[in-house]
Amino acid sequence: MADVNRGNRPLSPHMTIYRPQVTSVFSILHRITGVGMTLGAILIVWWFLAAATSPDYFAVVDGLLTSWFGVLVLTASVWALWFHFCNGVRHLIWDLGRGMEIDDVAHTAWLTLAASVLLTIITLVLA
Repeated sequence: MADVNRGNRPLSPHMTIYRPQVTSVFSILHRITGVGMTLGAILIVWWFLAAATSPDYFAVVDGLLTSWFGVLVLTASVWALWFHFCNGVRHLIWDLGRGMEIDDVAHTAWLTLAASVLLTIITLVLA
């Protein structure tokens, strides 16, 4: 039977009063970058298929991917790849039972972000 005394139950913390923790933000970001890498891979496959189809179709797709918006999307995809990689290494370290203290978790989170940005810049400079 349905509980008719619903007014006395405590409510869950709402997003307006809940302060996100570093671990939750990076967990969500890890999932988002996984999807971002998939979208970037689809764009690259589209570029390869266009190259195999015809010179005119390749020119259209290449023009789109080398435009400012295409470069922005591909740069974000490269960052997503590096972030996902660095965060995966962080999780492997956790699997070894290391770095599980609260201070270490926050420190490695920011280290992961810094490393992903640095590796993205290096990738873009070398490309």
